[in-house]
Order: sequence, then structure tokens, then C-alpha cells
Amino acid sequence: MAANTGIIVVHEKKNFKRGGGATCGWRQAMLKTLLLMPLLGTGLLALVPKRNFDLLRHLASIVAAATMLGAGLLLLDFDPASAEIQFFETRPWNPRVGSSLALGIDGISLPMVLLATLLCFVAIFSSTGIRHGAKLYFSLLLILETSLLVVFTARDWSLFYVCWELTLIPLFFLVDRLGGANRHRAALNFVLYTLGGSVFMLIALLLLYDVAPGHSFAMADMAAGGAQLPVHTQVLVFLGLLLGFGVKMPIVPLHGWLPLAHVEAPSPISILLSGILLKMGAYGLIRAAATLPAAAQALQGWLAVLALVSLIYGAVLAWRQVDLKAMIAYSSISHMGVVLLGIAALNPAGLSGALTQMVAHGLTAGLLFLLIGLLYERTHSRDLADHGSLNRIAPRFAIFIIFAVLASVGLPGSAGFIAELQVLVGAYSRWGAWLVLLSITLLISAAYALRVIRCLSTGPERPFAAVPAGVVWFADLTRGECAAAWLLAVGVVAIGVYPAPLLRLMASSLVSLAGQFGV
Repeated sequence: MAANTGIIVVHEKKNFKRGGGATCGWRQAMLKTLLLMPLLGTGLLALVPKRNFDLLRHLASIVAAATMLGAGLLLLDFDPASAEIQFFETRPWNPRVGSSLALGIDGISLPMVLLATLLCFVAIFSSTGIRHGAKLYFSLLLILETSLLVVFTARDWSLFYVCWELTLIPLFFLVDRLGGANRHRAALNFVLYTLGGSVFMLIALLLLYDVAPGHSFAMADMAAGGAQLPVHTQVLVFLGLLLGFGVKMPIVPLHGWLPLAHVEAPSPISILLSGILLKMGAYGLIRAAATLPAAAQALQGWLAVLALVSLIYGAVLAWRQVDLKAMIAYSSISHMGVVLLGIAALNPAGLSGALTQMVAHGLTAGLLFLLIGLLYERTHSRDLADHGSLNRIAPRFAIFIIFAVLASVGLPGSAGFIAELQVLVGAYSRWGAWLVLLSITLLISAAYALRVIRCLSTGPERPFAAVPAGVVWFADLTRGECAAAWLLAVGVVAIGVYPAPLLRLMASSLVSLAGQFGV
């Protein structure tokens, strides 16, 4: 066990490799089945009458639960001691241009696959208020899930790019058709920002393709070709990828789409936007750094500056918000700044903290958007000033919201604490006293968290538009809603109290990645 890297590395002697390299057919079938399951579910939804809302939701929930179970089976058969790509399979897609349907997972992509399947299940299961266009809604969610899973398992940049863009289609219609008053503007901003960044990403990928051996889009081949480029050319290519991935993360000043999209999107869609869509950008940036390590090292200081700006900017604006969804949206910018800082450290502790933060933020932001969405359905208000004494009129709401808010600022015992501690260790070893800025950000985060808790837990009980005039009571969380909240809350606490399984899962892949930077 290596204790000086900031993460846990377990060395095991084995007589075989589970899933590594040339895997056997049934293991390859596991990964393909996982990716195809949501699409098969979409076909089943087409057979259900469009007015049978409950059956549509139950069927979509069953498909999402089965997909989540399939991801769990992958986890059971995954070998964490190996840094190789496991469950790997490749089939020619367009041999003339060197693209292929190449799939595989490692210790970096598997946590994202698990997170995506979990959040998609929670988003579908909690969509009890969807009545108009329910068949299209659940079908788009399942298509979105398949696109997300392919992005995290693709080992070919052309496949990665196609599914990266494919996520825009269901998200555009989900926000534009079912969002709030400014839904059209929010959907258009989201698409235009992402497409604008994707143009630079595509140009960068084509430049790498031009120098790849045999003109191949395979990630390994493009990394080999990129290593032959002069460092200044690598930096330009990396900047193109950074623009594409930075919009999705988002990095300040590429964040303009995020607050409006989060506020206007239906709450189940906000769960996916904040919980997993932002992680696509961070995941892509990690892959970009692995493809062009010399460029990542050359831009290491600038990446840290962008991270600290995002940290402080997001925290300050979150502190000033009175709309609960807007507050979570701006706090997400700050949390993704922590991820960027961990990536910029380019050492095992920082990279482990970045990936852990991606999982932790996915769980806590998903829980917050779930609760705020359910609160809005009951009260028709997200304004802090319109709520008070939830601990008396809706104690289950109050307990979960207080827990989620504290977990989002890294309370010890939560997953965020483990992540931020690792990022702090990794970044301090690289930049030292500059990390005092991170401490300032944590203080600001604690300030707006305590304000939310004070506003929701104290003060007079207030009437709401969703209940009869003069009545302050509204329904507390139901058993099904509590189950969805517990699912996310248990994940937050489990990682915070016992992070070893997650760290062990990522360790070998991250140590191998850090080795490319000479660490």
C-alpha cells in the first residue's frame, strides 16, 4: 500500500486479469448490454399508451434501475489493481477515416458510469409531476442516458465527439418544452454555448487525427501522434480542447449558460445537468491531459488560476442569491473549480481529489435539486424569504435539506470533505501558500450554507400559493421521495466515512496517469 501519494493503491497477485486487454465475450456483452438497455427501454415506452402516465414512469424507472444494476455488475467484475482499459472491444465504424466503435472502462470512467446510472434512475423515479408529453419526456431521458454512458466508455475520439453532441438533442427539448418561463432562452443559450465550444474541440481533434499513426481516431493512437508535436503546437491543440470541455464544466468565463439553464429546467433535468453533465467536461479534460501531457504541464499554472477564479466567483455569487436553484447553480461553478484545481495539480492526490469531487458533487447537487424541486412543486416558490420553520411543518424536508447543504460545503463525514482534503494536499504540494484562496472560498461557502439553514429552519410559518389561503401546512416527503433522497444521502455518507473502496477503484488508473506527468 502506497501512503505517500495521497490515495490508496492496492497490489494483488492474480493469475489472470479480469476484463483487461482482450476480454472474453460475455464480459464484452456486459458493457454492450449496459449501453443498449436504455435504448431498448425507449422502444418499450413506444408501446405504452401516451396517457398512461404512471405506467410510463414505472417502466422507465425499471429500465433505469436495471441499467444501474448492470453498472453494479461491471463494478463487481472490474479489477481495480490494473490500470489497463478493461471490458475493451472495438469494431470498425468507418475504416476509410480510421474511426471505430471502441468501448472500454478504467478506474477513471467507471465511477462516472456508476454516477450516471444512479442519477438517471433518481431523475426518472422522481418525475412524478410529469403529465404533459410524458412518453416523449421519459424516452428522451433514456436516450440521454445512453449518450452519457457512451461518452464515459468511448475509447475512440470520433465516437466520443458524436455522443458528446448527441446529448444536446434530448436536453434541448427537455428544457425547451418543460422548463420555466424563460425556457426557450435557457435551451438556446445551452445549445449555442456548447456548440461554440465544440467547434474548437473538433478542430483540435482533427489536428491530432492528422498526426496520429495511420490516421486513426483511437485515443491511444491520437495520444501517440500528439506526443510527436512541438510543445507550443500541443499547447494550441490543448487550448482548443479546453474551450470545448471548459464550457461544459463550466469554467469562468465560459459559464454563461449554466445559471439560467439550471433555474429554468425541470428539477429532474437539473439533477442531471448539475450532477452528471458538468462532469462530462471535467472527464473530457482529464482525457485531454492524458492525450497531451506536455501541454497540460505547460499550462499548469494557468489552469490553477482559472480554477481559483471559478472557486471564488461561484462562491460569491451563490452567497448573493435568494433563489434556491440559482444558489445551487452558482455553487456548482465553485465546486467544479475544485475539480479543475485538482486536475491542474497533475499529481495522484490532486487527480484523486478531482475525481472524488466529481462523484461527491454529483451526489450532493443531485440531492439538493431533488429536494428543491419537490419543495417548489408544493409551494410554487424557490425564494428563501418565502420559507420558514420547515423543521416544524415538514421535518423530513428540513432534515434532508440541512444535510445536503452542509454536505455541499464539505462537512467532515461527507464525500465533499474527502475530495477537498485530497485536492488541498495535492495542490499544496505544488503551489504552497497560494491555497489560502481555497480557504477563503470555503468560508464563503459556509456563510451561504448557514444562511440557507437559518432561513429555512427559523422564522414564522408562511402560507404558500400551492395550498389553500391561510393554511401553512403542506405535505412532507412521501415514502418514495424519501427513498430517492436516502439513496443519494447514503452515497454521500458512505464515501465520507469509508472512502477506501472508491479510492482503491481509481488508484491504479490515476497513478498511471500521473506517471505521464513525471509524478
